[in-house]
Order: sequence, then structure tokens, then C-alpha cells
Amino acid sequence: MKLLSVVIPCYNSQDYMKYCIESLLPGGDHVEILIINDGSSDRTGEIAEEYAAKYPAIIKSIHQANGGHGEAVNAGIRHASGLYLKVVDSDDWVDIRAYLQILAALERFAAERQPVDLLISNFVYEKEGAKYKKAMRYENVFPENKVLTWDEIGRFRKGQYLMMHSLIYRTALLRECGLVLPKHTFYVDNLFVTMPLPYVKSLFYLNVDFYRYFIGRADQSVNEQVMIHRIDQQLKVNKLMIEQIDLEGISSFRLRQYVFNHLEIVTMISTIMLIRSGSKEHLQKKRAFWCFIMEHDRELYHRLRYGMMGRLLSLPGRIGRSISVGVYKLTQKVVGFN
Repeated sequence: MKLLSVVIPCYNSQDYMKYCIESLLPGGDHVEILIINDGSSDRTGEIAEEYAAKYPAIIKSIHQANGGHGEAVNAGIRHASGLYLKVVDSDDWVDIRAYLQILAALERFAAERQPVDLLISNFVYEKEGAKYKKAMRYENVFPENKVLTWDEIGRFRKGQYLMMHSLIYRTALLRECGLVLPKHTFYVDNLFVTMPLPYVKSLFYLNVDFYRYFIGRADQSVNEQVMIHRIDQQLKVNKLMIEQIDLEGISSFRLRQYVFNHLEIVTMISTIMLIRSGSKEHLQKKRAFWCFIMEHDRELYHRLRYGMMGRLLSLPGRIGRSISVGVYKLTQKVVGFN
């Protein structure tokens, strides 16, 4: 069994996927790299085959009809043979020194009869044109160098969240929890992050800046105008989170609080994108979205609607919406998210 399966979802990634793949090769025989060609129309499939031929013991190329990022991750989970699984997007890369430390930690876990369910590490925003590179670190939340339960974690700061870039799951856990991401849908990383967490009983934090998250391409899914254009997909994921997350079923208070906070920020992003658009259609979708939350779970609705962020994003009229957008822009600068 390989120690780590790295899944690289690729769609028309010919211009940048090589840098991603090369950053992962130092893992050697401990790692399998699964390049998922998700129905690309450029040279992505050819490049994947070239690497698979050159490194047959490490790299596998998997070709499928276009199903979107989520279906590419699903394919990776289905084909993975490693004890642990990491998703690395094709326009991102990893830091080699941190990578070797990650593999050493996973090797220690593999030697144990009950390996930890989740390893958490840091990631760095490689933002185009930014002089200062913001890193998302978690030393205030997770004690270092020990196996933890959720009851031992600290409090997350505002703007501090787990992302797909932070997490390495035990592969069997992803299968046991029945995680299947929706096809043809962006923003499914929020499901990948939150849905398996209640199944995680043991975790370990390694304080290294492992994942390099590139932000800057005009067509990126996190680009604000792209998010507004794809708002229906954001809403789809948001609704799935609301439907599938059972907050009351999460036994750990601290994990329950974290999952609620993650759900809250995703809901607020959906709301602010609808407000930012300003179109009559999107403002109607905003009202319908909040009606959906109320009809599905009235208690959750009240927690979201009457929390600090919910109140700020529910100010009435054009002036209220202008204030909401102003608060959002200020938060962007202070917190540093895209």
C-alpha cells in the first residue's frame, strides 16, 4: 500500500499542471499521484500520459468524461490505493521541505495499529501581484506534535477556517463516510471539508506551510465576477450543506461550533455575492435562499439570520445593501481572503 495518494483534478490544465506534478515527485515511491483528466480539450491528457509513462511506479493517468471538480475528486477517491489522500489542484503546488515532513509524519502513523484520521497543515495564498503572502496557520487552534481529539482543540479566529488545502484524510474514512461530491458543480470543497469531520476521531496538526494556493487567474472559480456568474452552483453547495450537516448529531461541542461557523461563512458568501450582483433576479434568489433555510430548519435560520454577520447582510433597501457591501470589502482587506 502506498502511504499517500495525491489526487490532481485537471481540466484544460496544460499551461500549469507540470509545475504542480513536479512539486509532488520528491515523494518518491511512498506516493501515488493520480492525474484525473476531466474531459479536457487541450493537451492535458497527453501530458498526463507522458508523466505516467515516465514514472509508472508513481503516476497514474485517469481519463473521464467531463464531470467537474467534484467528480474528479470522486474518481480519485475511487482509485486511490494510499493509506491517506490529499487533493492538490492543478494550478497549485506544494513546498518540498514541508512535503517531506508530512510524509515522515504519515509514515509514523502508518506504523501504528490505529492511524490518525486527519492530518492538518498550513497553506499559503500565492496571490498574483501581492507583495505579502498570507499564510493560514492553526497553531492557536491545535496543540502541536500530539494526536488530538476534537475536545482538545482551541478556538478558531474570525476568518480562520479549514480548507481542502489544509487537510489530508485517511482514505478509508472518506469511503466509510460515503462522501460523494456532486457533478458539474464548483465550490464542492466546502463539502469535502465539512462532511467527513464528524467521522474524524483523531487528528494531528503539523505546523508547516505545505500547500501553495495560487490566486490570480481571471477564470478562477474564486474570482468574484466568476462567483457571481456561477452563483447557482454556490447556492447548490450551500443548500447541500444545510440539508446534510446534522449539527445536533455532532457529539463534540467544539467541532459542532466549528462546523456551524463554516456553514455560516459559506452562507454569508452566498448572500453577499447575490447582493454584489445587484440584479433584480439575484435579489429575488437571495430572498428565496433565506426562505429555503427557514423552511428547512427554523432554529438554524434564526442562528444565521440574527448573528452579527446575518444582521449586517440583512439591512433593508439600497442603502442597507451598500453598507453590507462596504463591510464585505473591509473584511476582504483585513482578513485577506479573495
